[in-house]
Amino acid sequence: MTSALENLRRDFGGDIIEPGGEEYASAARTVLAAGSPAFVLRPENVDDVRAGIRFAVEAELSLSVRGGGHAFAGFGTNDGGVVLDLARLKGVELVDEDRHIVRIGGGTTWGEVASALTPHGLALTSGDTTSVGVGGLTLSGGIGWKVRKHGLAMDNLVAAEVVTAAGDVLRASADEHPDLFWALRGGGGNLGVVTSFDFAAHPTTDVFFGKITFPAAELATVLPGWADHLRTAPEELSSTVNFANPFLGGPNAPVEILVAFDGDDPEKAAEAIDPIRRLGTVASDDVKAMPYAETLEEGLVPPPGFAFESKSGFVESASVPDVLSILGEVGSAAGSPILSVRAVGAAVSRVPADATAYAHRSAELMFVATIGGPTPVVEAARPGLDAFWTRVSPHTSGAYANFLATATDEDVAAVYPDATRKRLAALKAQYDPSNLFAGNHNVRPE
Repeated sequence: MTSALENLRRDFGGDIIEPGGEEYASAARTVLAAGSPAFVLRPENVDDVRAGIRFAVEAELSLSVRGGGHAFAGFGTNDGGVVLDLARLKGVELVDEDRHIVRIGGGTTWGEVASALTPHGLALTSGDTTSVGVGGLTLSGGIGWKVRKHGLAMDNLVAAEVVTAAGDVLRASADEHPDLFWALRGGGGNLGVVTSFDFAAHPTTDVFFGKITFPAAELATVLPGWADHLRTAPEELSSTVNFANPFLGGPNAPVEILVAFDGDDPEKAAEAIDPIRRLGTVASDDVKAMPYAETLEEGLVPPPGFAFESKSGFVESASVPDVLSILGEVGSAAGSPILSVRAVGAAVSRVPADATAYAHRSAELMFVATIGGPTPVVEAARPGLDAFWTRVSPHTSGAYANFLATATDEDVAAVYPDATRKRLAALKAQYDPSNLFAGNHNVRPE
């Protein structure tokens, strides 16, 4: 390792953070996971990224790539290896005003993107949290507040700059390295380090956004009624239902329906949202017009010792009644995980299933089950999460990688159907034959 480290110190222009250093404690961990890497590298540019990759290869150390650091599975850190922290590779640049093409640095967060685009009257559909990184969210999908109108975040990607395991800097698009471009959109970081993304943004107005709540006792009617409405609602309406939150009362927690209407016409917004208000007894309603950037929430950093575990599933139309029935029963009982259901379909479903490495295009809903708290609380809640999953998993059609806390072979199979996985594995053998980029829902080269 001595010569490899000497080469790194010579070639790397960013920060090299090692155990015992002043910044190490904060640099070693992500938002949701602790780690003890041997080196945390913060590159200043693409050449630094190449040097960091070369060092990991020469030193024979495992490599983790960190964008925003929000992966539930803790992909942005490791024990004893190298962390390539892209936090310095920030930037939002409008490179083509006519086509609204925006170039975004690989370490940029979605809050920074939304703020930078607002003065231009532009937006990108993204996640729902300001501190989530552009890279991690995009490479595995990106379900946000404009998903039914504008699709996944990755559906708006037109090109990317990628550094491969060999240190090559490639531009991937529909015209350049199209196979790599296919893999980046859904492949979750398996193929390389994306140092910049080119997205096609869209003109935006203010949006109508907020939360409508109902009593917990009305869950059994509100939840299926919500799903029925979203099935035929205008695509401008995106929505999520949250319930059974133990921090708000568990089975007695209110049913929270978050709505985002992509437009500033109050009559059209009311026409889309009012059917939700009529589903039950409205306990609160704070929906109002606001800039799109204000729909993204500040991300919370959990205190030390606080952990999360989550499972996710996609639901096809035929399975919606069964899944919602199970969700309603579990959410109404003590010991339920936090449950959240998001409507997808619409623009997401118009992209062919084999057009990208994200294959779950026909799903109508995506749900997430989460437990959280100090380690003893999580351990006590885990049997309930497992029991719920045993009931609901036969009715699911795969998993959403961005809401999985584990990366088992079973998880990988749920994220990538067999045909998708095989195609990714073949590309992995071409671009990363030694599986350097394994800190993800890993598809091994074949």
